[in-house]
Amino acid sequence: MIVEKMETALNEQINAEFFSAYLYLAMAAFFEEENLSGCAHWMELQYREESEHAMKIYKYINDRGGRVRLDVIEKPQDKWESPLAAFEAAYKHEQYITGRINDLMKLAVELNDFTTQSFLQWYLNEQIEEEANVNSIVQSFNLMGNDRRGLFMMDRELKQRQGSADIKKQ
Repeated sequence: MIVEKMETALNEQINAEFFSAYLYLAMAAFFEEENLSGCAHWMELQYREESEHAMKIYKYINDRGGRVRLDVIEKPQDKWESPLAAFEAAYKHEQYITGRINDLMKLAVELNDFTTQSFLQWYLNEQIEEEANVNSIVQSFNLMGNDRRGLFMMDRELKQRQGSADIKKQ
């Protein structure tokens, strides 16, 4: 059985993960409007991944005999000044989520909740990957500056990203 304080914090994280998904879907829509289908594709896959993260916590709470409580999802920003600004916002958001996951781990340690500590280890490792992936894209955008050909190439490269379902098919 999960401790109520941990259950509440995990429910709040479900909301944060669904907000992340909603934010990335808003970014995908922005990129579609800007005719950057590769960037949109990358963000659509990110949307799916964040939804999966939320559902993983949802299942964990249920498996531990807790109660999932869904809350209102805040409206995300829907326009950015440039593709770089959108990816910088994504990077900043991933850093925020990393902080939230760290706080969850601190709480699990404080409560001597070893099962939740084990569960959260996956999220800690995942956030290393999330931050590194987005930061790499930000750095690439910074390197190309205002070169429109670079933007074209970057958009094509981002279109090559495969989702977890695509990888499993191979």
